[in-house]
Amino acid sequence: MLSTERVAKVVLVDIEGTTTSISFVHDVLFPYAKNNVKKFLEESWESSSEVKQIVRELQQVPQYAEYTATLRVPPQEVDVQVITGFVRYLIDKDLKVTPLKTLQGLIWQQGYETGELMGHVFNDVPGAFEAWREAGLRIAVYSSGSVAAQKLIFRYSIVGDLLTHLSAHFDTHVGHKQESQSYANIAQSLGEDPSHILFLTDIPGEAAAARSAGLQTIILQRPGNTPLTDDQKYSNELIADFSSLHTLQLPE
Repeated sequence: MLSTERVAKVVLVDIEGTTTSISFVHDVLFPYAKNNVKKFLEESWESSSEVKQIVRELQQVPQYAEYTATLRVPPQEVDVQVITGFVRYLIDKDLKVTPLKTLQGLIWQQGYETGELMGHVFNDVPGAFEAWREAGLRIAVYSSGSVAAQKLIFRYSIVGDLLTHLSAHFDTHVGHKQESQSYANIAQSLGEDPSHILFLTDIPGEAAAARSAGLQTIILQRPGNTPLTDDQKYSNELIADFSSLHTLQLPE
């Protein structure tokens, strides 16, 4: 049961399974990146210093040597074909690799700007964002997707530009989402006492990590989310959508 007395200064939201459907990420965004990575790399391989840096970082990923060994290609022999294959391999494995997330964000940017992509958000998200801002709360995002990719979803959302509601963005550069220190880092960056931050997610392991850092947490049970065990239901506060959180207020 949601407490009617809940107060916070910051609402920290996850994206996948929280503001946005899991199916949009896995059935739309991931395939778009897979289908367009080769073309993107071919067009930017020589001209973009950012892409060159991403390629260098991809070569440092632990799975890279293993992947190139299966191709019988020396790891130092890198070209568009090899990196394209490795990126598709990482996407298929759904590995949370920072340079992959950065590259995906660049590919998705082209899709959003051409109108091929529009960011999905659940129907209750815009109203909640408006209510929280009117109450004086800040809204921040923490997702494994890159900051650039986060901003694209909300800027080009199916209900218009929601980016103006958001005051801060965090990705795996602050740490992985099931590590307590990541949430301590976020609280420090926001300049807030952890107890004044409410984290909304669909993943029990993330909620546990956030709570251990002193944050408040609630788990979303959106359509398509992974079902929770009885123990997870018992040990977490659960809601179906954001509608019950419109009454969030600042501490007195």
